[in-house]
Amino acid sequence: MSYSEWKEVKLGDVYDIRSGLSKDRKEFGYGYPFVSFKDVFYNYFLPDELENLANTSIKERENCSVKKGDVFFTRTSETQDELGMSSVALKDYKNATFNGFTKRLRLKEKIKEDIDLLYIGYYLRSPFIRNQINGFSSMTTRASLNNSMINVLEIKLPPIQEQVKIGEVLRSLDEKIEINNKIINTLETMAQELFKHWFVDFEFPNENGEPYKSSGGEMIESELGLIPKGWEVNTIGQITRITRGASPRPIQNFIKTEGVPWVKISDATSSISMYISKTSEFIKIEGVSKSRKVTPGTLILSNSATPGIPKIMMIEACVHDGWLIFNDYIYLPKEYMYYLLLIERDNILSLSNGSVFRNLKTDILKSYKIIIPPMKLIDNILSSLKAINKNIECKATEMEKLSKIRDTLLPKLMSGEIRVPLNF
Repeated sequence: MSYSEWKEVKLGDVYDIRSGLSKDRKEFGYGYPFVSFKDVFYNYFLPDELENLANTSIKERENCSVKKGDVFFTRTSETQDELGMSSVALKDYKNATFNGFTKRLRLKEKIKEDIDLLYIGYYLRSPFIRNQINGFSSMTTRASLNNSMINVLEIKLPPIQEQVKIGEVLRSLDEKIEINNKIINTLETMAQELFKHWFVDFEFPNENGEPYKSSGGEMIESELGLIPKGWEVNTIGQITRITRGASPRPIQNFIKTEGVPWVKISDATSSISMYISKTSEFIKIEGVSKSRKVTPGTLILSNSATPGIPKIMMIEACVHDGWLIFNDYIYLPKEYMYYLLLIERDNILSLSNGSVFRNLKTDILKSYKIIIPPMKLIDNILSSLKAINKNIECKATEMEKLSKIRDTLLPKLMSGEIRVPLNF
């Protein structure tokens, strides 16, 4: 069958649409599984396990259930191009419900169309759907997507055998990405545990190779409590220079096409590892002089929205004023500083006087006191940390390459430009 003969249907012809639950904030954090806005926004397919919980009634769980084959759309967003992101459920989620900022699409009863779940999951993230959504979504104070808009979205359906093969090809790439992501998480956990064991628990090897503190190593009093003999206390501002990013205006400086990569504050949570290796926005050349440019290897720290998250740059880029930039390391190398900031994040954020902490002031960070071990001890662990970080960087780079291959193949497969042999 040629591409021109692929069946074209509207989502409203094959799916029923339902809105999710809008509940008081106090009803979250306990109860039953709950599909959050982020679960939909960041995933082609819902996570195997839902991390969020909501206190829901039997009726709510019946009306807003989450079943295999359900499609979810984000119905509202701050920006138009982030609207209508989709995610597909590949299994039933017992007792689960879904967020009111999303829409659920469930196949109509006795529907005659054959729709492969992997195929539709990728198709709904393709440029063909994204362009349709961008074409008719409205912008007020927020971008919004209603039922009538979703109903008229058009999808192309090849024969089910070809749908299955297309889904398998794209899923194989995502599975490799997921494997790399698990390896990265394991490596990052190993590095954090090693750092904590040496520099928080003070169980670094003594001259006999034994754990220092538990083997009776000498401890002395300090303003931060007992620390090993020979260690010191200083402030972060005394050991490194910290500057703030800068955001040029007007907004026309920011574009989606090629230019100078622009690191937004949202990249603190959307980047796949300790490294930032790509951006979704760019700055026009004329806007760069009004921004703050950083080079590969620079350590940065989020100081708004989700403050206190350290990242290391893999690319040359300009950074949002919601980032703090670390330069001129006077004593501690950036690898040490990265894990120190990670370990100390909760303590640093506790300086918010108990309110909802949304901004990490530079002066607070500069005056924050830390324990500094002898440089010889740092040198002893630095090679291990660098080796782990290098492995993480390699896996992150490989993930980016696989993502680019998937994103390049996706529209070509969905348009029929590339056909997958059915005996593949």
